Amino acid sequence: MIRTFANDSHVHTRALQIWQILIGRARNRQEITYQELRHLMGYPEGSYNVLSRCLDPVMLYCQQNNLPPLTVLAVGERTGKPGQGFTAGSGDWHSDRARVFDFDWYSIFPPTLEDLQRV
Repeated sequence: MIRTFANDSHVHTRALQIWQILIGRARNRQEITYQELRHLMGYPEGSYNVLSRCLDPVMLYCQQNNLPPLTVLAVGERTGKPGQGFTAGSGDWHSDRARVFDFDWYSIFPPTLEDLQRV
């Protein structure tokens, strides 16, 4: 039976969805605004707190596994920068973004739900 992300509102399930979206953007050397991300995930307007809770496990997974900070690609529409919740980077988000773009995300297994729950 096919499962959809829309039918599972669990934070870690949605974090896995974000992982998929962000590695696709990394491959194409693109950022994504929080608004675009919210829309792709099917969240209604104003769901930014939910979005930040879903980004956190991805950010922590990258930190704990010495991966480039994938969530640096999620940016504010007005600022073009990651929000205040992004704490995984080096302090230079341009450099962090370049590392994410240059990393071969498709060469590694994606995190499991259990991996994301453990972080």
